[in-house]
Amino acid sequence: MPHAGNAAEAARGIEIEKDLTIPKLFYRQARRFGDSRVAMREKEFGIWRPITWQVYLENVKYLALGLVKLGLKKGDKVAMIGDNRPEGLWAEMAAICAGGVGVWLFQDSLLDEVKYIIDHSDSIFLFGETQEEVDKALSIIRECPKLKKIIWDDPKGMRNYKQDVLTSLKEVQQLGRDLDREQPELFEKLVQAGHGDDVALLFYTSGTTSLPKGALLSHNNMLTMGKHLMEVDPCLPSDDYVSYLPFAWIGEQMMSISCGLQIGYTINFPEGPGTAQENIREIGPHVMFAPPRMWEQMTRTVQVKYLDATWTKRKCFELASKIGYHMAELTFKKKKIPWYWALLNRLAQLGVQNKIRDHLGLTNVRNAYTGGAAMGPDHFRFFHSLGVNLKQIYGQTEVAGISVVHRSGDIKFDTVGRPIPGTEVTITEEGEIITKSSSVFLGYYKNQAATAKALRDGWLYSDDKGFLDEDGHLVVFDRTKDVFTLLDGKPFSPQYLETRLKFSPYITDAWVIGDKRDYITAVLCIDYAVVGKWADDKKINYTSYQELCQKPEVYDLIEKQIIQANQDLPAAAKVRKFTNLYKTLDADDDELTRTRKLRRAFVEQRYQEIVKALYSDVDVVHIDTTIKYEDGRQAQIKTDMKIQKLKAER
Repeated sequence: MPHAGNAAEAARGIEIEKDLTIPKLFYRQARRFGDSRVAMREKEFGIWRPITWQVYLENVKYLALGLVKLGLKKGDKVAMIGDNRPEGLWAEMAAICAGGVGVWLFQDSLLDEVKYIIDHSDSIFLFGETQEEVDKALSIIRECPKLKKIIWDDPKGMRNYKQDVLTSLKEVQQLGRDLDREQPELFEKLVQAGHGDDVALLFYTSGTTSLPKGALLSHNNMLTMGKHLMEVDPCLPSDDYVSYLPFAWIGEQMMSISCGLQIGYTINFPEGPGTAQENIREIGPHVMFAPPRMWEQMTRTVQVKYLDATWTKRKCFELASKIGYHMAELTFKKKKIPWYWALLNRLAQLGVQNKIRDHLGLTNVRNAYTGGAAMGPDHFRFFHSLGVNLKQIYGQTEVAGISVVHRSGDIKFDTVGRPIPGTEVTITEEGEIITKSSSVFLGYYKNQAATAKALRDGWLYSDDKGFLDEDGHLVVFDRTKDVFTLLDGKPFSPQYLETRLKFSPYITDAWVIGDKRDYITAVLCIDYAVVGKWADDKKINYTSYQELCQKPEVYDLIEKQIIQANQDLPAAAKVRKFTNLYKTLDADDDELTRTRKLRRAFVEQRYQEIVKALYSDVDVVHIDTTIKYEDGRQAQIKTDMKIQKLKAER
C-alpha cells in the first residue's frame, strides 16, 4: 500500500488555475511521463496490451488534427458511442483538444435515444466502435441534418460499407498526420488556446421523469471536482483503475478524466463487458467506483457461492461473517477494538475474507465508492465486514460527479458523508439539498427554463430531500417527487425498502408502491439463474422465467425474503402484499434509465392494472401486453400473475 504522505503529495501536485483545461493538463502529463509510464492497458485476445503516455499523446494528436481537417471548429459537438476502450478515450480527448465538445451516448442506446441526443446536441461527428453503432447512425442520419461524418473503429463487418459519410478512425488519423506535416505547431496551439471556463463536455442526464437534459460542463468544473476528491482520498501515479462503466455516465468520467489525468494512474480496459469482473480480478485495482447495482451483483455472487458450498465452508463463512460484522459495527461507532477481537478478525481475514476479496478483485482496493443511486445498509455492512473500505458518495451530473463523500474512519452507513473541499451544502426550508462549488455546471443546453429552475444565485437545486445530521453528515432521503406519505402521515423513502429487498440473492429488482395508500405493496423481479438453481434442487419443473416466477413455491421463497426486509421497519412501512413480475425490468422498455434507476411514474402508468390489483381483493391479475425486442420484433404476452398477502396479513 502506498504511503499516505506520498499519496497526499501526489494529490497536491496539480494546481487548478482558471485557464487550465483538460487538453493542457493532458499534454503536460503526457510530456511528463512519455514512454516511461503506462497510461492505459487493454486486454485483447487474452493479453494485456500496454499503451504508454507517449503513444496515447500521438493517437490523440493525429486524431484531433484529423477532425480539424474534416472541418471541426471551436464549440462543435462530437458524439461517441461504444464500449470502454482506448479508442473511445482517444476520440473524446481529441475532440476536446481540437476545441470541440464531447458528447457520450450509452452503448446500448436504442435508435430513438441515439437520434434524440445526436439531433439535440447538434453533433457534427459521431465515433462508433463497431458495425452495430454504424448501423444505428446510418438509420438516423437523415433525421440529424447536422451530422456530417460517422467514424468507425472496428473493421469487422465493414467491408461492404461504401457510403461517403463513413470513414475509419485510422483514415482520420492519417489526415491528421498530413496536416501535422503542413503545420507542425498547430496541435500545441490548439491545446493552449482554451480556457478553463470553456465547455468541455455535454452530458445527458438519465431522464427519470422526462427527456434527458444536456448538462454543460466546463474544464474547470471537471478538474476542480477531481482535485477536491483527490484531496480527500489521494491516489498515486502507480495506482491501477479499471474502466468498465459507461463513459456516458458522469461517474466514469470522474475517475478516468477528472482524477485520472491529474494523478496519472493507469486506466485498464476489460476485454469486453462480459469479462469485466474477471479482468478486475486480474488487475487488482487500487481505487474502484461502481453504482449500487454492481455492488449488489457482487454481494449476490458471494451469497450464491455460499448456498452452493459444503457444510464446512458454510460454517467457516458464517463464523467469519459474524466476526467481520462485529468489527465493522465497532468501527462505525468509533469504539476501541479489543485485542482479542482484532486477533479473531485477523484469523477471519486469513481464513475466509481475503479469499472472497480476491475473488471479487478487491484485494488491493484502498478506497471503493458507490453512487448514482441509493444503496441499502445491508450491502454497505456486508462489504465492510469483508474489510473493503466502501464509501458512499453523493453528487450528480450537474456537479461534474461528486459533492459529498465519506471520510475513512468516519463512515455512517445511513449517510453519504461530508462535502468535499470547496463545496458548500445546505438544506432549504422545504428540505431540498442545494450545493454551491466551482464544479456546479454552466447550465442545460438549449433549455433556459430548466437552467433557471436548477441554478439560483449560484446554488444548484438538486430536487432531492435530505438533512444534515449533528456530525455534519448529509442524509439523502429520496427524490422529492418519490417520497411517500405513509398511512400514519410520516414520510418514507421507497428506495430504502427497495434496496433492503435487493439484498436477497433471489431478487434483482424491486418496485415498492404505497404513497398515500392504506398499506405498502411490492412488485418484484426474481434472479432467474439463482431461483432457477434453487428450483432445480427442489425438483420443481419450469420452462421459462415467466413460468418459474409464478410457481407457488417461488412465491413462498420470496415471501421469506420480504419478511426479512420488513424487520425493524415501522408497521406502516412494511410490505403487506406482493407479486412477481412476469419479466425483468428493462431500460429498453423505458422502465429503467440506462444507469438502472427506476422510472417510477412510467412503470406505475404502464402497470396500472397490477397496481389496481394489489389494492383490491383479487388474488390474480391477468396480463395481456405486447413486448418489443431490440431488433424491432414484437411478441404478445398473456399470463396470470398471482397476488400474495404475507402470512401475517392472511
